[in-house]
Order: sequence, then C-alpha cells, then structure tokens
Amino acid sequence: MDKPIIAVDMDDTICQLVKRAIYHNNINFPTHPLRYEDMLHWDTSHLRHPESTHDVFYGRPGLFEELELYDEYVVEEMEKLNQAYDLIIVTAAEPRTVVEKWNWLQKHMPFITADQFITCKRKYLLGFDLLIDDGAHNLIAAHDLGRKVLCIPHPWNVKEREQYGFPLMSTWHGAKEYIDRMLETVNA
Repeated sequence: MDKPIIAVDMDDTICQLVKRAIYHNNINFPTHPLRYEDMLHWDTSHLRHPESTHDVFYGRPGLFEELELYDEYVVEEMEKLNQAYDLIIVTAAEPRTVVEKWNWLQKHMPFITADQFITCKRKYLLGFDLLIDDGAHNLIAAHDLGRKVLCIPHPWNVKEREQYGFPLMSTWHGAKEYIDRMLETVNA
C-alpha cells in the first residue's frame, strides 16, 4: 500500500517568515514599528509605512534564506515524517524566491529531495492526505474537499481556526506521533 501523502507548507509552518520580515521592517521604518501580535490578516498595508509595500516587506533579497526554524523540534520531526510518509513541501513562491527557499531547505533539511519540493499557491489542487499549513485559505480549501488539515496557529488565522475548528499544532514537539494518530483512518 502507498504511504499517505503529507503536504507541509514552509513559511510560518517550518520556518519563521513574518517575524523576520517584521524585524527588517522595524529597522527600515522605525516610525511604523510592527508587532507579530498585530498581524491579524494577510493585508497589513494599513499597519506598514507607506513605502513598505508587500514587495518591500517580503522582497528583501536573501530574506528566505535567513529565516529561523519554526522551533527546536521541527527538523527532527520532519525527518521522522519523511521516513514514515510520502512527505512533500508545498510552498507559495514567486520566481525570485524559489532558489532562496530551496537553499533554506537544503541547509536545514537536506533529506528533502528536489522531487519533494513543489511551489504552488493553490495547494488544494494537489493530492495529499494531510495538509500542515498556517494559511487559512489553504486549510479551508483542503477541508472543504474532505482532506485532513493541521493548522499552525498564528494571529492571522484566529478567526478561521475558531470558525472551522481546525486541529492545531503550536509546536513540532511530538508531531510525528500526533500525525500518526490523525492518519490512523487513512492507514486502516
């Protein structure tokens, strides 16, 4: 029997994008400091300095290579998942960020191969048994198709996770065992 497919997002799921973008924003625009807790929606234009467009906020060259790991457990747990399941990394990326994201993966998770790395914004189009993501739009689309989802909680997905009652994973500690339990019905 084929192994269940686990699709894992990158940004703010296995690495910390928004916190790093905020760090650079606050250095470049000290008159408009941002806090992680204020990031209640994807559209943060009302919070940022007028010159800090979406492209400026997320477009710093090298940004995606300097991101911190989500937590101290993520690499070990991802390696366990990679051994037990058919693991794919599915990340939204612009052409200029694809190489940076790949470089980050190879630095921190060299066990991920090129055929496991997929750039895609409409993740629901892919066939997977479980999606681990922070983006409510991705979780909702997968949920509505009857797929299992696991939400990484952040301020920008509070409303949707409360509305949909998504299962949560706020740390990667024990992730493999948690996911094993979630997928028992898939394996049966």
